[in-house]
Formats: sequence, structure tokens, C-alpha cells
Amino acid sequence: MAGKPRAFSGIQPTGGIHLGNYLGAIRNWVLQQDQYDNIFSIVDLHAMTIPYDPRELRQRTLEVASVLLAAGIDPDRSILFVQSDVREHTELCWILGTLATFGELRRMTQFKEKSKGNERVGAGLFFYPVLQAADILLYDAAVVPVGEDQKQHIELTRDVAIRFNNTFGETFVVPEPDIKPAGARIMSLTDPLKKMSKSDPDPDSRIELRDPPEVIRRKIRKAVTDSETVIRYDEERKPAISNLLTIYSLLSGIPIPELEERYAGKGYGQFKQDLAEVIIQALAPIQQRLEELVAQPGIVIRTLQEGAAKARELASAKMAVVRERCGLGLPPLD
Repeated sequence: MAGKPRAFSGIQPTGGIHLGNYLGAIRNWVLQQDQYDNIFSIVDLHAMTIPYDPRELRQRTLEVASVLLAAGIDPDRSILFVQSDVREHTELCWILGTLATFGELRRMTQFKEKSKGNERVGAGLFFYPVLQAADILLYDAAVVPVGEDQKQHIELTRDVAIRFNNTFGETFVVPEPDIKPAGARIMSLTDPLKKMSKSDPDPDSRIELRDPPEVIRRKIRKAVTDSETVIRYDEERKPAISNLLTIYSLLSGIPIPELEERYAGKGYGQFKQDLAEVIIQALAPIQQRLEELVAQPGIVIRTLQEGAAKARELASAKMAVVRERCGLGLPPLD
């Protein structure tokens, strides 16, 4: 991995992994393993910003790890670990929090959306972007693969890194976001104006990675379209069909213009039927490997432990530099 730019990617263990997660992030992570020196983290500390069940959090952490491994994350080429197993994340979060401003955090779009109308929202949600910055800067990540909705958080990370470097001396790599042009935002099957989400109360709004074939067929058959019958990519006028075309293209490798030509005059029924089979075929090997890992949780736990040891080595070395630059701790004895 020497010589490659380092990339950091995090995913929350907050429920079932769906097709939007896979196409928007996980599949890209798998494909980029030859491109970057990758560090993948299951960010369980971030999941604590909303009410949760401790037993479920631990179970979902293992489930997400299993999905990542089943999808193709290779621990021999990348580091995969659980965020809370490396305590340097929280230490650096506090240090960076002394440089981030109240105004910057208050302007974060995700905080405004999630806290709207909730007077009892926890301070952790407000501080969330600082912990995210610590996750990234701790490992000198030069690249952060994210969706468009996370771009604002990466801008804050860059600002805080530059501010630290200007205050205490060059310490952190200032990262760049890597936003993919397609697939970064897979939309809901029931409302194409909303992002596909695990928090949507309607299970028909998303394809879960563990959905069996008959469920996938039913969900795609029920997916909203429009009053026309023309299969054409037009995000503004035909958002539902555009979303389905994006999914089809990403999973099949067939360019969208070619799909438009293939289904010219055929209507939505045949298109949906074929799309369902494309999804089923693409998910089949992941589902098979996932079943094997779920049956052998020891493999997953050992992989995460080994990944945490590698991450901890990098993090502790970085924090030694940070503490020295900040004047923290006692000076060495002569």
C-alpha cells in the first residue's frame, strides 16, 4: 500500500444496510482498494447521538462488519475496525473542538435538520462533525469518499486542519472529498425526491442487502414511476425512472443511454422485471458470503480486533505528535 494516498471512510451501525448504502458507498470502497491505502471504520460513537439500545448497537456493529467483508472489503489490503476500539478518536475530537467555532457547528445542515423542533437534542449531535474531523485527521487521510450530503462536513474538517496547522505548526494532512458523479444518492423507491434511508418507516422504500429474491421483485414492481410510459433519464421531470435507471446502470455496467435505447417502446413493466433480476443477480454472491460470516461470528470479531490493532498503532503515533505540538502532558526528564 506504500505510495498510495490514504483514504478514510466511516459507516454507522444504525440498522440494515440497503442498496443505497451499497451503491453510494460500499461498492465504491471495494473498487477503490487498489487505488487508495484504505482505512474503513464502523463509527459506533457517532451512532450514540440518537437514543439506542446497547445490545442492538453491538449486534449491528457486527452485522455491518459482516456486510463489508461479504461485499469485498479485504482485510489484507485495507484496515477495518470499530471506532470505539481506538480511544485516540475521542481525545483528538476534544482538541479539535477547541478550534471549531460555535457558529460553524450551528450552520451544519445535518444538525439543523435532525434537531429541528427538538429542544432535548443531545450536545453529541452538535459536536458530531468534530468527531468526524478527528476520525479523518487522525490517520492523515488525503481523500475522503463521501456522498454530496457530507461535503459540508469535509469542508469543516479542512478548515479545522488548516487552523490547527497555522496555530501549532504543520501537523495534519488537509483532506479532499471524493464525490462520485453517479450513485452517491440513490433515492427512495416510494418517494424519488427523498434519499433511500434505513430510517424511512416504509420498508418498501428501500432494497435491503439481505432481501430475498421474491421481496426484491415485489419492491421493484411496486416502486413508483410516473404517468408516462417512456423510459428516459430526466432527474427533474422523471425522478423516479431516473433513479431506477441509475440503479440498473450501476449494477449492470450498461450506460444509461444504452438502457434508454434498449427499452424504447417497451414500457415500465418489462423494465422493472429486468431490473429486479439485475439486482438479485448482483446481490446473490454478497448474500451467500454474508450467510457464511453470520454463521461464524468469530471470523468477523478477529478481523475487527486485528484491524483495531493496526489502526491504534497509527493513531497513537499521530497523537504523540499532536500532544507535543499542543504542549499537553509532562515534558521528558533530562
